[in-house]
Amino acid sequence: MGRANRVVLAYSGGVDTSVCIPYLKNEFGVSEVITLAADLGQGEDLDAIRAKALTAGATESLVVQATEELVANYAVPAIQANALYENRYPLSTALARPLIAKLLVDAANEYGADAVAHGCTGKGNDQVRFDVSITALNPNLKVLAPAREWGMSRQEAIAYGENHGLTFAVKKSSPYSIDFNVLGRSIEAGPLENPWNEALEEVFAMTRAIADTPDEPEYVEIGFTAGVPTHLNGEAISTLTLIETLNTLAGNHGVGRVDMIENRLVGIKSREIYEAPALLVLVAAHRDLESLTLTADVTQYKRGVEDTYSRLVYNGLWYSPLKAALDGFIHQTQARVSGTVRVKLHKGNAQIVGRQSDTALYSEALATYGREDQFDHQSAEGFIYVWGLPTRIWSEQLRQG
Repeated sequence: MGRANRVVLAYSGGVDTSVCIPYLKNEFGVSEVITLAADLGQGEDLDAIRAKALTAGATESLVVQATEELVANYAVPAIQANALYENRYPLSTALARPLIAKLLVDAANEYGADAVAHGCTGKGNDQVRFDVSITALNPNLKVLAPAREWGMSRQEAIAYGENHGLTFAVKKSSPYSIDFNVLGRSIEAGPLENPWNEALEEVFAMTRAIADTPDEPEYVEIGFTAGVPTHLNGEAISTLTLIETLNTLAGNHGVGRVDMIENRLVGIKSREIYEAPALLVLVAAHRDLESLTLTADVTQYKRGVEDTYSRLVYNGLWYSPLKAALDGFIHQTQARVSGTVRVKLHKGNAQIVGRQSDTALYSEALATYGREDQFDHQSAEGFIYVWGLPTRIWSEQLRQG
């Protein structure tokens, strides 16, 4: 890996990314460090983060508003794909990584940088997501990962920063590692590393404990237009506003918690806690609407596509050829996925209790057992004979043998 002169660093304002600034200069020989903080709806004081980067030695400190882009270009396709990694995790954190990588590459191109950097360690998934995405978007950029190489403990990293003029607020250190954006929160480490330990209420911020949720259920109606969430309770709103509102509504009823042991790409198992109220409800509602509007063969085939899609996103392959091909298939399936799904929120559950669509393939006249029944019962006998013919022939051969 050659020496880099100007580097764009993904910056969060935390200890590791702050220490990365002097470390890149002093240990990697970087001349200029430009930091980039992405506003993804996490609610942080990004002006303070910008100032902190400059104090730490950054030549320039960028803040990019990207919440709407995260929702429109990353969350919506994932909802249309009903993306749940290992059928549980709605990829709320993973979806932000290819976007941040894109912002880093865009900034590197704009400022003439020859490298980008991040603060990921060598044990997590994010290092893969950043490295692979950056390489896919611009193979000529170097990717630097100081925290993957420096081998320092957290206290050693703080000491290194202090030796280079940095100061860190004195506060009680949380044992948890938390990532947050408008799509949800991920919590790991500390007591959670023992999979037998129940997650304490202190780790949750978007969802209420069941004991504190309302005793009466609340109903919400979610409208989709060609697979895109566009309406909430009959009102047309932006998908971003819909997600923000639904996070509050569902979280108030304790909906949206995931506690799982997941398989990381690097080969280890990890205990993860997620909060993603809106995303989990939207995936469930969208999948239900598809059951009303897609043919059986498309629905069944799409299940395998969804599993592959989820693994690609989780494993950092958002910009891969296979992901692009699956995007084409998923987009084609969404043309008639329009309608409304009614969801009952109560005591940690989001139960789908109704659905309707102008493009529904469901026919009450065919499904009913009442006098209005239009199904031709007489045709069933011939259908069953033909359908079961291969099994009958096989059975006769088995008996003769």
